[in-house]
Amino acid sequence: MATDTELESDRAERMGRKTSGRASARLWVAAGLALIALGGGWRSYSRGASRSSAHTRPAALPEVVVSKPLVQSLDTQLGFLGQFSAVSQVELRAQVGGTLTGIFFKDGDIVRKGDLLFTIDPRPYEITLAEATAQLNVASAHLELADRQLDRAKDLEQSNAGSVENVDQRTSDQRSARAAVEDAKARIRDAQFDLDHCRITAPFTGRIGTHLVSVGNLIAGSRTATSPTTLLATLVSLDPIYLDFDMSESDFLTYSKYGKHLKGAHVQKVEVALGDDKQYARSGVLDFLDNVLDRSSGTIRARATVPNADLVLTPGQFARVRVVVALPSPTLLVPDSAVLPDQSQHMVMTVSTDGMVAPKQVEVGEIRGGLRVIRSGLAPSDRVILGGLLHTAPGTKVATREGAIQYDDGKD
Repeated sequence: MATDTELESDRAERMGRKTSGRASARLWVAAGLALIALGGGWRSYSRGASRSSAHTRPAALPEVVVSKPLVQSLDTQLGFLGQFSAVSQVELRAQVGGTLTGIFFKDGDIVRKGDLLFTIDPRPYEITLAEATAQLNVASAHLELADRQLDRAKDLEQSNAGSVENVDQRTSDQRSARAAVEDAKARIRDAQFDLDHCRITAPFTGRIGTHLVSVGNLIAGSRTATSPTTLLATLVSLDPIYLDFDMSESDFLTYSKYGKHLKGAHVQKVEVALGDDKQYARSGVLDFLDNVLDRSSGTIRARATVPNADLVLTPGQFARVRVVVALPSPTLLVPDSAVLPDQSQHMVMTVSTDGMVAPKQVEVGEIRGGLRVIRSGLAPSDRVILGGLLHTAPGTKVATREGAIQYDDGKD
């Protein structure tokens, strides 16, 4: 058995090992905390160094492309939206009634003047013509008899075998017979007129619409507009064609002042563009201005006549029209992409001599030579930003690089 001394010794040894383990654990924990603190300090130092270097290194200025406005000697033109209308437009209606027997066109065809379009059963009118012809023959026979009887009456009077009253009677009979002949001739012309109008032809060259009555229908016809008639189709002329548009009062005054240089003549060339065409490839002549302004709209109706030899233009179609309203003068031009819309206004970004961006409100005009006309708000010496607008803002400083503005005659 172990003695008490041995037991105490063993207990002391175990207590020493526990104390040594706890000290080692505390040492490792302290070392870990020191490493964490050192890492946090290094990160703080790194961030501070980065901020310090960012404050000390200047940021690069955004670069933009600038150019002075292009100056060209151009006449002033105003743009309007117009609508084509036919020079001639008719409703094809029959002047005689009857059964429709033939249609000789396809809906939407281009028909020429004199082309046969419809036919109506001519037999009733042929009968009427034959009756009128027979009446003429009867009246002619009566006139021949009256002539012979008058001659005999005159011979008897000269030989004192007849009376003056007899001559007067034969003269009256002759005049009545002659009137009957003229009446019969008029009836023949009337019957021939009706017979001729059983064939309905095109009064001019143009495009015909759809037929509104089919073959076999009984149609009503009349020579007067007051009587009811049957509408057969409509026909519109195509070449030339009218282009109608409204001109505001201010534009009308400007154009009138320009017209004084033409000795007051309101005959002026206009340019026409269709749909989304960029170029005004067609031209016409402004040959009509109304004599009053519309009080409700403050506009005056204008009309141009446009050639349409290829028959592409159609009544009712819309088109853009440009009219010259001022003589050539120096005009400022910039690319359309350099003009920024600002609600109902337009802005152009410029760069001053110290490199600061300054916006300028401008009044814009039409597109000429692929460029936008600037009517006011910009000086010829201003440097307009052409490229790099997305990286600029009013009041910021920028670096500039010179560009160039080109005028394209093919896009005028």
